[in-house]
Amino acid sequence: MAVQSLFPTLVYTAPLLRSGAAALNRRLLQECLQLRHDDAAGRRWSTRNYPGGYTSYGTQCRMHRVSPTFATLEKRLARHVRAYAQTLCFDLEGRPLSMTDCWVNIMPRQVVHGLHLHPLATISGTYYVRTPKGSPGLKLEDPRLDRFMAAPPRRADSPPAARPWVTLPVAAGQIVLFESWLRHEVPPNPVDAERVSISFNFGWF
Repeated sequence: MAVQSLFPTLVYTAPLLRSGAAALNRRLLQECLQLRHDDAAGRRWSTRNYPGGYTSYGTQCRMHRVSPTFATLEKRLARHVRAYAQTLCFDLEGRPLSMTDCWVNIMPRQVVHGLHLHPLATISGTYYVRTPKGSPGLKLEDPRLDRFMAAPPRRADSPPAARPWVTLPVAAGQIVLFESWLRHEVPPNPVDAERVSISFNFGWF
């Protein structure tokens, strides 16, 4: 019997740094919380678009250009993005993938980030600054889901590659990278402590 795995969806996870992540996270966390305090327009935008939580997506979405700490994060992320691009067999024709957007997300209890993708980007991802015990992971959707038609449901013991949704656990200091067309969401935060992350896009154009 010959069974081939075709058209795989590749997702990259790794620690950002082998050492020193805790110190960087302390600086990033301080800046994330200060940004929420200072960004009145962002808080208003979040009230309409990110109920109960805070995101700087609508107001401060290029943090790597205004903060040396976020610029350091960009530099550390770039190595992982290059490795992921090689795994994806991208032919970049001598043009680099560059960070185009970088923004803050703060999720208190019961805040959810609904299903979405990142248009006009190539590689997207999230860096996790603070992930209290019990906080939600990143839920990914099989991109073929709307074409399954009459397919039966998957068995409960099916491997992750065969499931229509997979939720990746997350931890402070970790990154997740995925192609920007992959739909994803963050389920409601069930714990009282705030989950803090930094999302970003890399583009090739």
